[in-house]
Amino acid sequence: MKPAQPSTSHNPDVIVVGGGIGGLSTAFALSRVGLRVRVLERAKEFGEVGAGIQIAPNCTRILDEYGLLDEAKSLGVLPENMVMRDALDARELTRLDLRDLERHYGFPYMVIHRSDLHGIFLRACRAAGVELLTDRTVVAYEHGDGGARILLQDGGAEEAPLVIAADGLHSVARRQLVGDDVVSSDYVAYRAAVPIDQVRDNGIAEKDVTVYVGPRCHFVQYALRGGDMFNQVAVFESPKALAGKEDWGTPDELDAAFAATCDTVRKGIPLMWRDRWWQMLDRDPIETWVHGRIALLGDAAHPPLQYMAQGAIMAIEDGWVLARHAARHTTDDGVDWDAALAAYEAVRVEHCRRVQTTARAWGELWHLDGEQRLRRNTVMRELDPYGYAFTDWVYGPTALSPDEEPAMFTPIPLASARIGEPDAAAALVPGGQ
Repeated sequence: MKPAQPSTSHNPDVIVVGGGIGGLSTAFALSRVGLRVRVLERAKEFGEVGAGIQIAPNCTRILDEYGLLDEAKSLGVLPENMVMRDALDARELTRLDLRDLERHYGFPYMVIHRSDLHGIFLRACRAAGVELLTDRTVVAYEHGDGGARILLQDGGAEEAPLVIAADGLHSVARRQLVGDDVVSSDYVAYRAAVPIDQVRDNGIAEKDVTVYVGPRCHFVQYALRGGDMFNQVAVFESPKALAGKEDWGTPDELDAAFAATCDTVRKGIPLMWRDRWWQMLDRDPIETWVHGRIALLGDAAHPPLQYMAQGAIMAIEDGWVLARHAARHTTDDGVDWDAALAAYEAVRVEHCRRVQTTARAWGELWHLDGEQRLRRNTVMRELDPYGYAFTDWVYGPTALSPDEEPAMFTPIPLASARIGEPDAAAALVPGGQ
């Protein structure tokens, strides 16, 4: 698709609330089909907090269409394998050859610093003429004739034919229009991105994405920024959260959660940032994202737990789908937003529901203990590293209509696994091989 040049008229066709990855990628997508887009960000400047992010082929395919994939590759890393290991004994459970995965899907699996991906979309929006405004806090939404209106904390108001709420997990629009609460998983994440030289003696795999799964915890490692940095994520269930305490997920709990894990994991724990941590929250899936001319998008619509590494990707997909339908429903009179929004909601709600519910199930699988852990390990060791039955439904081309949505995978019951005595004995010994 050849990028269109948006009109320079002052009044926007679309207002996007939220200047994160979802908001900026959507603004860019809509500008490419000739729409005037204004982004309102509550912070005083555009930026992104966090460390690494994984980008699967369903996203790199879109980056390629946008002409942004080469820039992303120059800032990120293309790992060779995705490897899952047991966090207690470090033994390999399963792997995906990511070079073969690229051959299968036609686009790569990559990892990149979250701020670098955000910067790519910020520069793209500027080049496309998107109006980018900071220090704008939206406090309420109103329906209007043929459009929607937003009210700002400073007493101002703005309106457009379409308002997109891409304001994240704690979305003002979600609270006003849906009114549901976030759901706590009682798990918390610690992150760190450090120079690669700090971890080279820790038994790391520099060219892989490695996930260590353990009882009520897991640990993720991969290189960033051309291999110069190393990203680590430590996730664990908080006993304080289970006990109903408000101050939960604290550093003392981090150390206790990983005390029995293998050497590589234990060596990584002291490097985690200890002045901040992220409680792992999501929301239950909802059926309605579109309220008149106000549309929820990204985490405002479907915040997932992080186990499938699809949160930011789903937001980018949302914007791509919405822009495609806006283009399809454009006439000389402008965009038929009612038709475009109906088509957007018809396909994205079900796909994102699948990701949200699968992410919850995946997290449960990673964190099993006792006999169930042994059964999981047995099942995973029997998986075909070149089989894509479990990823085709999510890594394939993004669907534009419900009939394009691929079938889900067929789960393997853990009860079907047979546990051999030698395997079980070794798996019960931390560090055993």
